[in-house]
Amino acid sequence: MPERRRRTVRDLRRTNRSVLLRRLYFDGPLSRQDLARETGLSPASVSNVVSELIETGLVVEAGSVGSDGGRPRVLLKTAAGYGHLVGVDVGETRVMVELFDLELTQLAKADLPLGDGGRDERAVVRHILDGLPAVIESASVDPASIIGVGVGVPGVVEHRVVEHRPEAVVHCQTIGWDGVPLERMLREGTRLPLFVDNGAASLGQAEMWFGAGRGHRGAVVALIGSGVGAALMIDGSPYRGAAGGAGEWGHTTSRVGGAPCRCGSRGCLESYVGATALLERYRAAGGPAGTGEEAALAGLLADPSEAAAALREDVAEHLGAGIADLVNLFGPEKIIIGGWAGLLIGGRMLDRIVAATAAYALRQPFARTSIELCHLGPEAVAVGAATLPLAHLLDGGDPAGARWPGGGPRGIMAY
Repeated sequence: MPERRRRTVRDLRRTNRSVLLRRLYFDGPLSRQDLARETGLSPASVSNVVSELIETGLVVEAGSVGSDGGRPRVLLKTAAGYGHLVGVDVGETRVMVELFDLELTQLAKADLPLGDGGRDERAVVRHILDGLPAVIESASVDPASIIGVGVGVPGVVEHRVVEHRPEAVVHCQTIGWDGVPLERMLREGTRLPLFVDNGAASLGQAEMWFGAGRGHRGAVVALIGSGVGAALMIDGSPYRGAAGGAGEWGHTTSRVGGAPCRCGSRGCLESYVGATALLERYRAAGGPAGTGEEAALAGLLADPSEAAAALREDVAEHLGAGIADLVNLFGPEKIIIGGWAGLLIGGRMLDRIVAATAAYALRQPFARTSIELCHLGPEAVAVGAATLPLAHLLDGGDPAGARWPGGGPRGIMAY
């Protein structure tokens, strides 16, 4: 029987800090009285924790409102300028590095193209390490203000503990990554706190917090780009499975014995709706060669030829059937389609995709599910990646980055 860990006073304070921070971040400005009423914490506990948060600069006063017969109530909110967050989207064609304030307002961006489909992990690491000083210097912010760097990657992210330190290892068969120690490689070039996760899971968290999933307990967020993935969001958090491999929706079987997939199998959904495979089929049908993926996909969606129209119908049917699998398996409140390719395809063909989903899904769960596009745009994975260090902060973690022995971003001057 596993040993039960005793909760300490420090654990209780951290929990209380998380409860109050999250309420202020997502619902503020709020008064101390509002916080006590809405969280169930005692006025004394609220006052003590709020005083601590104000002292650190993480919470500031935001005016006041009148009260019935008493003194005006002081409103509180989180301070957007308290620190900065970096979100990194590792795709197959580019690495996007973006810098945000605490309210996730974008302050700077570095778009760094990849020439080999993302196969060379060393090139990816170089791009990330080049992008960090680029965005920090572009926005003229103090590197000591960086709360953390979130990195969203394709494939399965395995979180290990090596020599008492967390280490994220990435497995992505489609680009040839087999146990790539990405976090360790990045640590060789930066002392900033790192948080690595699957890109679809990062996107899912952002959409649940700020986008189409806000206010909902459960949703499936589909990420369609060069490849295909998904995040099953339960109570705002991604379901990860036993080894962190949940969400590889693109490698469910769409057609037994079907088209070869980059993962080495056949008939995967990705081999019919992922942008890389889709554009290969378009070129084979006479589409233009030599253009970038986004331009080529936009061309396919606008092409009036019979071959392009037939390919679009095939994509809508395969995507609808794949979404129907999600509906039948999980019965979510929402299916949210994101990713640059997902937004292009959905923006042109959402009605046909929904109709195909209805044809393949069971009627009762389909009737209770809505299907819509991601609200945060084609760069939502970078926003989602930035929520990784933000979540650590809101969960009551040390505002200076408790993951790093001997301190955190405060006082760290190296990128």
